[in-house]
Amino acid sequence: MNTAIQAATEEAHNPLVPVFSEIVLALIVFAILFFAIRKFVVPNFEKTFAERTQAIEGGLSAAETKQAEADAKLAELEKQLADARHEAARIREEAREQGAQIVAEMRESAQAEAARIVEHGKTQIEAERQQAVTSLRAEVGTLATGLAGRIVGESLDDEARQSRVVERFLAELESDGSTTSGSGVN
Repeated sequence: MNTAIQAATEEAHNPLVPVFSEIVLALIVFAILFFAIRKFVVPNFEKTFAERTQAIEGGLSAAETKQAEADAKLAELEKQLADARHEAARIREEAREQGAQIVAEMRESAQAEAARIVEHGKTQIEAERQQAVTSLRAEVGTLATGLAGRIVGESLDDEARQSRVVERFLAELESDGSTTSGSGVN
């Protein structure tokens, strides 16, 4: 009989229309699952999402802080580099100035040394010229006295007479030299 009842119910049941008891049972299981998920699973997900959000935001703020610190250090290093470059330029300029000053001092020293050497040479030449003139005067005087003695026919060994003759002769030579120098003839 059960088979006959099953056959009759199967014929009467349309497979496209769900059975009411199955719908109620499905709604009860869905409500239990919904309640269990909402009560136990969703708070854990919310807690995890909040922790992740907080960690991400904390990481972002920490990254922003680190970026700001890095930017500040970079700016400080760039400032130090600019200061070092400025200092190097100042040192190079001072070195150039000192080099120019040293060159100028050396040039002045060399010019002073050259002027001193030239002056020393001039004084030495003048002293030698004076010595040569004195020596020549003495020799000219001796020769002139000897010649004058031969011309006159008497000896001019007397010192005073010899001195006068020599002085007169040299005066005549100098006057002849200045006459010829003045006329442009050497």
